[in-house]
Amino acid sequence: MGREPLFLEPCFKERIWGGTALKDRFGYSIPCEQTGECWAISAHPNGQSVVRNSSYQGMTLGQLWAEQPQLFAHHPSQVFPLLIKILDANQDLSVQVHPDDTYAQANENGELGKTECWYIIDCKPDAEIVFGHHAQSKEELEDYIRTEQWDSLLRRVKIKPGDFFYVPSGTIHALCEGTLVLETQQSSDTTYRVYDYHRQGAKGMKRELHLDKALDVITVPHYSSRGKPTVKQKQDAIITTFLEGEYFSVHKWSVRGMVEATHAPLFLLCSVIEGEGEIMTEAGTFPLKKADHFLVPSDVASFSLKGTMEMIVSHI
Repeated sequence: MGREPLFLEPCFKERIWGGTALKDRFGYSIPCEQTGECWAISAHPNGQSVVRNSSYQGMTLGQLWAEQPQLFAHHPSQVFPLLIKILDANQDLSVQVHPDDTYAQANENGELGKTECWYIIDCKPDAEIVFGHHAQSKEELEDYIRTEQWDSLLRRVKIKPGDFFYVPSGTIHALCEGTLVLETQQSSDTTYRVYDYHRQGAKGMKRELHLDKALDVITVPHYSSRGKPTVKQKQDAIITTFLEGEYFSVHKWSVRGMVEATHAPLFLLCSVIEGEGEIMTEAGTFPLKKADHFLVPSDVASFSLKGTMEMIVSHI
């Protein structure tokens, strides 16, 4: 038993800003024409991934975390700490902010805070994101928001495929129209909307804003900590390290042949975003293709990858 990667079936979320890119680009069977989110590796109670292979087939990731702690090196967290998504921003997302752990645990029934990051899989020409703001004090921030001076307040950044952004809790942010993103985040579903373009949601009603809580947690002035990625060659793979942070580390593996790998005795979360290949462990050889998401548990001390593919790999 064990010593093999665990492949996960994602769940999908309808969103007012979603589209069909998750079907068109990744071949997923999506529930509707406004599917905005693929929760690819998730143990959050609002949407759990399900194991589709091995003796654990049919278990949710949350069950696996609770009942098979040896697969995760007996990590002490009560909840699975990370959540991996693919987001199809067919329209602009609301301008929003997330709390940190302390604020969320006090105000959101013990939920984790939400620090996240984005890898831009694809975007339309001249695409941009909202990333931060121009206010220099809380008073100035409140005035901008009260008088709806959004163009003056919001900081907009041009993006291109392959870009990476670290979005710590407290950062005002929004994905904008025509953007396909892989998001690595803390396992949280808490969002405070600041501005939603006055659009109407279900039943013709405007979606709720959360200005009081947002003003409590927005970092003022904005602080951007975009670091420069590091790149190294490992056999037939190029490994780009985007972030080694407090909550997660994120890498891109570009495999063009064969690479042997080992990892620390915890676990790896892997998403194939392009190409195909296979992963070999003591338990055998397992095919990989674009849109696969899998967990390399702690009992897999080493493995090999073969093929031509791009993977986003994260770990705590």
